[in-house]
Amino acid sequence: MLEKLFKLEEHNTTVKTEIIAGITTFLSMAYILAVNPSILGTVMNPSGVFVATAIASAIATFFMAFLANYPIALSAGLGLNAYFAYTVCLGELASEGENAFKICLTAVFVEGVIFLLLSRVGIREKIINSIPRNLKFGISAGIGLFIAFIGLRGANVIVPDEATTVALGNFAEADVVLSLIGLIIIVVLEHFNITGSVLIGIVVTWILGMIAQSTGWYTATNVFPDFSQGLQLGGIADTAFKFNFGWAASHLIQFIAIVFSFLYVDIFDTVGTVVGVADKAGLLDENGDIPNVGSVFFSDAVGTTVGACLGTSTVTSFVESGAGVAAGGRTGLTAFTTGVMFVISLVLSPIFLAIPSFATAPALVYVGMLMVSSAKNIEFDGDIADTIGAYLALLMMPLSYSIATGIMFAVLAWVIVKVFMGKIKDISPVMWVVFAMFAFRIWALITNFQ
Repeated sequence: MLEKLFKLEEHNTTVKTEIIAGITTFLSMAYILAVNPSILGTVMNPSGVFVATAIASAIATFFMAFLANYPIALSAGLGLNAYFAYTVCLGELASEGENAFKICLTAVFVEGVIFLLLSRVGIREKIINSIPRNLKFGISAGIGLFIAFIGLRGANVIVPDEATTVALGNFAEADVVLSLIGLIIIVVLEHFNITGSVLIGIVVTWILGMIAQSTGWYTATNVFPDFSQGLQLGGIADTAFKFNFGWAASHLIQFIAIVFSFLYVDIFDTVGTVVGVADKAGLLDENGDIPNVGSVFFSDAVGTTVGACLGTSTVTSFVESGAGVAAGGRTGLTAFTTGVMFVISLVLSPIFLAIPSFATAPALVYVGMLMVSSAKNIEFDGDIADTIGAYLALLMMPLSYSIATGIMFAVLAWVIVKVFMGKIKDISPVMWVVFAMFAFRIWALITNFQ
């Protein structure tokens, strides 16, 4: 049955490998179950946000498993949740009080519906398949650097610094040392072809963290599961279906601006994540395109729509899916397993929420290394427009801390250089549309700055 559903033999994988990969993906992104309630909890019921996040993530990931058959998991996007809570609710809509989060949920719902429509007519699919091959490799490598930086930053191996922007962390701190030990464990296990090396690395690092906390070396957070609070699932009543279409109708221009901001970041974050993960999973065809990508985007749109109904910010494809791919995941069975873990998290939340960032950091850094290898496929001696586009994608993602921004610089540079080279015919109508969207985004940012 599983073979028929997910075509395991065709993808040269097994049930055991896919399940381990799915668990690995979940452990790498389980932090969102703690982070999202923390961020959105500033304007909403935290327990309700937790339940909404878990259920919406599971539903979207199940759609990804059965419709697209891809090893990609989805959940509430980082950055989008911060924009939801701090920029809009506590900033632009601060005067609306408790009504602010309802307006935001309405905007996310409308965004999801728009994405559903775009997915049905294949516009998002045309966007991703129109991106030049060289840019796709640059995007994949850039995401590798980006998620590695996320891991290093989460474990305090890299820390903020006023003089140099970033600096090396304190090697006397447990999280720094343990994360690096975890990375070595994963690499050594991978050398000996141990199945589930990434998952083993996460679990062993977590156990070492428990020992470090027991001895008093690590004191920043509690890494032991806390069952004292029990299950808090009733908060969903305070977040589900809390829309305010009346405000949206009476403040239409302002509402459209909010929807566009969510729409912009989501569509290009998803494009970047899907390209990067698909590349490392060997799912790109000979032209560098992604088969059945329409189903990928439809799953993403379903997650956003359902998430808004339940009470969470935009649901999008997670770059941490690369951890599952590194563990051998190649089909929707990996995604299905991750979805099941999200369901289980509702009753075992104290365990999953206890996994510290320094335990998942080694997985992100290792996966980042694998994804950066796509840079070797970039043709640096070919068309200069392709070269600069790929380079800027690789460069800007980690430095701007944004997948979408990296793609923006890549596309803008590619189109502009093509024009000056007299190769306008190389620019497809879809790429002109994407260029226009990014140009409008730049204009919007300049307007806001002024």
